[in-house]
Amino acid sequence: MCTITITESRTSGHSSYQQKILDLSLLLGYDFSCMKKDMHPEYHPQAKVSCACGNTFYIGSTKKEIEVEICYACHPFYTGKEKLIDTAGRVEKFKTKREKAKKTTTRSKKEKHATKAKTKAKKEEKKDKK
Repeated sequence: MCTITITESRTSGHSSYQQKILDLSLLLGYDFSCMKKDMHPEYHPQAKVSCACGNTFYIGSTKKEIEVEICYACHPFYTGKEKLIDTAGRVEKFKTKREKAKKTTTRSKKEKHATKAKTKAKKEEKKDKK
């Protein structure tokens, strides 16, 4: 069984009902501090969120600062305005892939079978030499 320790920082921020439950649990011998040490990430109750539109707000997170592309102030669902979003140049990536695919040549089935037969014959020759 873990040791029972509740400090002021642990109990602060709780409602009176939650405080009574904590006090009662101490009397009954329950322990809420059995989490493994140095395993859980540090929690930041005032993490700053910065949006690409310039809006900033604070939330609780394991990261101190978060950068987002869309937030509630600029998202089309919440604002009712239409906004085209092309993150990371998806259209350009698609076009470059298409161009690259056009440059590569494709082989027919006959050519593929012929090259397989050649490599197979070479492997058999190597086995025969040994």
